[in-house]
Amino acid sequence: MFRIIERATNWRNRLLNIPYGDQAIFIDNSFFQLLGGYREIPLMEDVELMQRIRRTGAQIRILKDRVRTSPRRWYAEGVVMGTLRNWLIRSLFALGVSPHRLVKLYPF
Repeated sequence: MFRIIERATNWRNRLLNIPYGDQAIFIDNSFFQLLGGYREIPLMEDVELMQRIRRTGAQIRILKDRVRTSPRRWYAEGVVMGTLRNWLIRSLFALGVSPHRLVKLYPF
């Protein structure tokens, strides 16, 4: 199941060009500072940063290199529930729901 999630995530990243923070985002420090860094929001700060980068017209490159992240949350919540929750939060964020409200849907 994790391989399916991995493939779907890679496909989403290449299609939408918005990687999430757990996929290892590398940014030149001067550009990061120019953007104002991460916003002080409790959730979706990685997505919000990628949106600002895209608005500048800068190119986001998805590398083929791999990073390893922990599957603990997936094991604890289950793949289906975790995926559905993530889709819901991402969709609501895209519709303009505040991260301060969305954080209530995300168990830390």
